[in-house]
Order: sequence, then C-alpha cells, then structure tokens
Amino acid sequence: MAPKLSALLGQQIVVENKPGGSSIIGTQLVAQSAPNGYTILMVDSTFMINPGLRPNLPYDSVKSFDPVVHLAAGPVILVANPSLPAKNLQELIAMAKAKPGSLFYGSGGNGASTHLAGELFNLAAGVKISHIPYKGTGEAFAAVISNQVPLTFTGISSARPAIEGGRLRALAVTGAHRNAALPDVPTFAEAGVPGVDSSTHWQILAPKGTPRNAVLRLNKDFNIVLADPDIKKRVAALGYEPIGGTPEDLAALDKKEIAKWTEVIKAAHISIQ
Repeated sequence: MAPKLSALLGQQIVVENKPGGSSIIGTQLVAQSAPNGYTILMVDSTFMINPGLRPNLPYDSVKSFDPVVHLAAGPVILVANPSLPAKNLQELIAMAKAKPGSLFYGSGGNGASTHLAGELFNLAAGVKISHIPYKGTGEAFAAVISNQVPLTFTGISSARPAIEGGRLRALAVTGAHRNAALPDVPTFAEAGVPGVDSSTHWQILAPKGTPRNAVLRLNKDFNIVLADPDIKKRVAALGYEPIGGTPEDLAALDKKEIAKWTEVIKAAHISIQ
C-alpha cells in the first residue's frame, strides 16, 4: 500500500518493521511517539488479544491510541492431515466427543491467535481438542503436513497450495461467508458451529492525541488506496478482504474483539506464564 499512499499524501512512507514480544515492541514505540500524524502503527489481531493475555502491557490498548482505519480482514481455516478419519467438521466433532482430549491441534505457540482459534472452537462446539504449542505457525503447519499432529488453524494463503495439492484437508473457514480463494470450503456456521469468529484483522492506529484533521486525512487516503483495483486484487490473493470505513468503525471493532478474546482466554484458562 505504501507507494500509492505516498503519492496521495505527497510524503515518503517509511515502513519500519519492529518484530518481537507479540507485537508489543512496535506497538509501544508508536504509543510513545509524538502524536503529530507522521508516525502510525499497522498491527494485526494480536493487538486485540494481548489485553486479555498480558495484564501488564506498557500501554493501554484503547486509551493510548486514536483509531484510523480497519484495513482488512482475513479468515482462519481449520485444516487436517488427510489421514484423519474425519472428512468434515461434524465428523471431527463426533470423534472429539467420543474421546475427549484424545485429538490434538497445533498452534504457533501459547497465546498465539491460532491457539485462541482452537480454544474458541472448543468452546463453541462443546468439545475438548488438546493444544500443542509450536515455535511459530510455520512449524505447526509443517507438523500437520508431516502428520505429527492432525489439526491446525492457519491462514488461507499458506494453506491453499497444500489443500489444492491434497496434502491437507480443509474442514471449515471462519467469517460470515465463504472465501473466494477456497469457495468449496464451508464456513463454521454452515458446518453447524456458529460463533467461531477468529478472523485476522489488520488496522492502522495513531498515537493518542493525534490531530483530528490528520486522522481524517489518513483515513480518507487509506480508504482510497483500499478501493484501488490493484490493491484489492493483491489483498484478495493473500486471502484477505479490504474493509476501510471510519475511525469510529475501527474503535467499535477493537472494543468488541478485545472483549471477546479476553472472555475466551479466561474461559479456556490460558496463561503464558
């Protein structure tokens, strides 16, 4: 998005990646930056998960930022190694209920979004599929391919080649409707388990106190870029859907998602200590 946004703003866009600490390092950097409209934050759903998982964050996820725009949303897909007898979601649920705790799913680590997706599914379906944390989503994905563990939740862009090549079986996808990248895969609601809304959301935030005119200008230009056919095509190829909207739309989404994930974390007794 940066080149097109740069052209609209008449400013060079510098993308500075700050990995580490489940996005806390980069998020804290922006929270402490001057609220002048020149430093902004792009973050995914980890931002919405961290408040319930980490009580001592060095910033307040709501009070330290001004929402700018909801960039995109992407579903999470539940995939299985083809050797698993369950051919669909209801067969998986029947297996899980027959022997609670005997099935396993891998995730990118304790507290990762893929871990919480599994726990949300457990709660919604009334089952107990046991969790195995790996050192990153790539390792968990490889473990399912090699049949070290039968199940995982992952993004569509990484799973699609393996699904189409027969190395993975897709069981269900999150979201309100089927994803264009894998139109034959039912949603969790279609498969009989509503309430498994663990989509990944990307957003733009600014430090608290950023001038309102700067927030609105950024919001306007990001919406223009999101509507660009080339950007829409590239975002869709990654399994995401461009969203856009107002800063108030994003504020409402953050409030809802933070509350939801905090409840899941408590209900599933998840701790990263």
